[in-house]
Amino acid sequence: MQVTGKVVVVTGGANGIGKALCEAFHNAGAAKVVVADMDAANARAVAAMVDGAAFKCDVAQEKDIAHVIEETERQFGPIELFCSNAGIGGGFDPMSENAGGASDEPWQRSWAIHVMAHVYAARHLVPRMRARGGGYFLNTISAAGLLSQVGSPAYSTTKHAAVGFAENLAISHKAHNIKVSILCPQGVDTNMLRSIPKGPQSGDGDLTPEQVAKDVLAGLEQETFLILPHPQVLGYMRKKTENYDRWIGGMAKIQAKMREEFGK
Repeated sequence: MQVTGKVVVVTGGANGIGKALCEAFHNAGAAKVVVADMDAANARAVAAMVDGAAFKCDVAQEKDIAHVIEETERQFGPIELFCSNAGIGGGFDPMSENAGGASDEPWQRSWAIHVMAHVYAARHLVPRMRARGGGYFLNTISAAGLLSQVGSPAYSTTKHAAVGFAENLAISHKAHNIKVSILCPQGVDTNMLRSIPKGPQSGDGDLTPEQVAKDVLAGLEQETFLILPHPQVLGYMRKKTENYDRWIGGMAKIQAKMREEFGK
């Protein structure tokens, strides 16, 4: 897929990876880049930089996503690429004594943003894309959805679920010419990464959002399902499936080391 001449929506577009995606799509010749974010002021600032449009949007709310889709298509034409990019880093606690946690709140918030936001986008866009012969979803997930996230069961679990939904979205609608890519980086130098305890997600180096956006453009051009800005993640996935018990043991050692360092 080439984004030249396309109408593109980016949720979580006011900062971090989302902002870099907006800039990259604009520089690649997108017809209109729509910046959707709860941070309305920064969304408007990014939109001004890319000659785009901004909407305030809480992706945990289906009505907000439906509104962005409806208004974008009414004002600018069919959405050909929807980037479901918004995410949070809540629920990180390397010292937690119980993977089930003590409260539903971090689970519910992570589920709403990391899973249901993708579901809502598909729910409202798939019928439109099918009617006009196709479209494209880019879902920002994380390497945690392929491997795991030491220190945050809620983040890891919901990112795994996001991978599962994206797989099913791609399978269910391949015959309708609806394409799907998932973006699964490790550490990326964003406000979200800086807000959580340092962990193994940064063990292979933190990439800039701009580098990740370049990898996204390349991945979209090739129409590959799995976009890995940290290519070594593929090797970690293979080691995980080759010997699950050994992988669990290795991750438990990382967990123990994190607890030791975090507790000092």
